[in-house]
Amino acid sequence: MSDCFILLSAGNSKRFKSKLNKQFLTYKNKPLFEHSLKTALDSKIFKKVLIVSNKKIKNISYKNIDVIKGGTERHNSTQNALNYLKNKKIKNVFIHDAARPNLSIKLLHRLKKELKKNNAVVPYLKSENSVKYKIENKINNLDRNKILLTQTPQCFNFQELFNLYKSNKEKITDEASLYLRNNRKIKFILGDKKNFKITTIDDLNYLKSNTYYGIGFDIHRLIKNKKLFLGGIKIPFHSGLQGHSDGDVIIHAIIDSFLGAMKKGDIGTYYPSNSSKFKNIRSKNMLKPVVELLNDNDFSINNIDINLICENPKVSKIRNRIIKSLSELLSINRNLINLKGKTVEKLGIIGKEQAIACEVICSLSK
Repeated sequence: MSDCFILLSAGNSKRFKSKLNKQFLTYKNKPLFEHSLKTALDSKIFKKVLIVSNKKIKNISYKNIDVIKGGTERHNSTQNALNYLKNKKIKNVFIHDAARPNLSIKLLHRLKKELKKNNAVVPYLKSENSVKYKIENKINNLDRNKILLTQTPQCFNFQELFNLYKSNKEKITDEASLYLRNNRKIKFILGDKKNFKITTIDDLNYLKSNTYYGIGFDIHRLIKNKKLFLGGIKIPFHSGLQGHSDGDVIIHAIIDSFLGAMKKGDIGTYYPSNSSKFKNIRSKNMLKPVVELLNDNDFSINNIDINLICENPKVSKIRNRIIKSLSELLSINRNLINLKGKTVEKLGIIGKEQAIACEVICSLSK
């Protein structure tokens, strides 16, 4: 018997009022729903993760994830998920809204701990506002200390929840409502303020973060009988770039721009040119630890603007290939990358096709 994380991502975002459903908006370089997905997987609690969606989920790189079609309402989607899992030996289910991207591993472990003694565990927040309740034309005060603002994930013994749903014929807004309607006990635990739900487009203001900028520059001589690498791919050309590594000026400039924005030194700090360890290293392999450093420090990429400075090769002929390569290496949408070609009007070492240079400006959010 194992636990399953169910991510409800089938809503049509009526209150959000946008052409794009909110769960697919890009937030920190990923669709909104994917943040909770990653948290669930990183928690190591779940052997199975299930996404319920009415739109095709593309380009998910994680393993052990099933995707099924959702229903017209939330409770229909949950019912579809429970029916899908009924023969898969599931002990507990954690049902989470995709529009809550800031789920924490700490909260997941607290919920898991409470499930050892309870069949239903739901996180909540206390109300910080005075609360009124209107009955017909009369407005009454409520004791805000007795108000529970419930969050997700809402966690349940699978078989008990399955049986309740099987006999339910009414619309419900969350699983806790179903339990309360049937006089079943729920353990309510204090939730997390950061685990708020994106409901209207104005709620996106709560996701704003600080922005940092970095500049990178690199230049290498061209030499015969060496392969040319730019942006992580091999470019057909008569010469390659001289250097301790493969000389990929685009990636080197990107690395320096990232390190500059993060205030983490420069490329030489991590890859000294006098170290035999990095002799002839591919630059894309140099980029990977820097991207990990970026992720570990909670930075995300907003934009990368690249000037490739050379007479040849012509950037217009290789632009799409390079952008595709960089988007894959950085795991970001290619629309966040801009590549421009600049010549120097035949002037100097670059104008004589004896060198290629690159400058990059990046924007990061934290």
